[in-house]
Amino acid sequence: MAELITGLAIGTTYAMVGLGIALIFQVTGVINFAQGDFVAVGGLLFAVLREAGFAALTAAVLSLAVTAAIGALTYLLVILPARRAGHDQLMILTIGVSIVLQGGALLVFGADSHFAPAFGPERPLHLATVAVPSQYAWCAGVTVVVMALLWFFLTRTATGTAMRASAMDPQAARLTGVSPQRMGLIVFVLAAALAAIAGTVLAPLQPPDAMTGVALGLKGFTAAVIGGLASPAGAVAGGLVIGLVETYATGYLSSEYKDTLTFGLLLLVLLIRPGGLLRRGADVDRV
Repeated sequence: MAELITGLAIGTTYAMVGLGIALIFQVTGVINFAQGDFVAVGGLLFAVLREAGFAALTAAVLSLAVTAAIGALTYLLVILPARRAGHDQLMILTIGVSIVLQGGALLVFGADSHFAPAFGPERPLHLATVAVPSQYAWCAGVTVVVMALLWFFLTRTATGTAMRASAMDPQAARLTGVSPQRMGLIVFVLAAALAAIAGTVLAPLQPPDAMTGVALGLKGFTAAVIGGLASPAGAVAGGLVIGLVETYATGYLSSEYKDTLTFGLLLLVLLIRPGGLLRRGADVDRV
């Protein structure tokens, strides 16, 4: 029972990383390998501000704002000028952004990990006969709220509808007055904000450092691929699956095996169902 609760809670953070990757892919056709570094930057900013004495809410808002701005700059300075390049070249550019963010984080924050206190009381929550650290509940609760708000944005607002239209058929969306470039900017900002939230709630559990984003990015990419890059719901499901696999591997085998099992699962899905477990529809070209 403890492994189930912990796995689902940790999986929610992977779900947010994978969701950001899936959203960017749907709207722009680009696989953003810098998404994990957005998470690291958000977590580092939050932890450093908390160490400096900032209130948790203030630190979280500042972290989200700065990370979202980095997401916007990534699109405006890197992706948009190279929009005529192929998707493979754009993907390589996001790897370059990842390296730049890692180097910048090393220069600004140093190589050491930074620590942030838990959001709530230090005492664990008792669910039935299981004691669970309260921060896991924050991970799950924040993710559920964020997912609900994201669903409302995508399905109940004009901008969200335009974004979905651009994801489905950029050419037709352009004919109706929707700018795929503007939608690309919005989705990069949105994905960076999701990454900042994931980094913030994860910081008290896994103290971030400049290289944290590498592992988180790979886990988020794995979540998106397992669920289906064209399916945001699939990315969420993939994140939960990875969280469960890692937790049960750590509890019943050894923490040394969790990455092996996670990426082994990725390989298995790619061999058996390359489009993901919740694949839907065919991909279309993006601009």
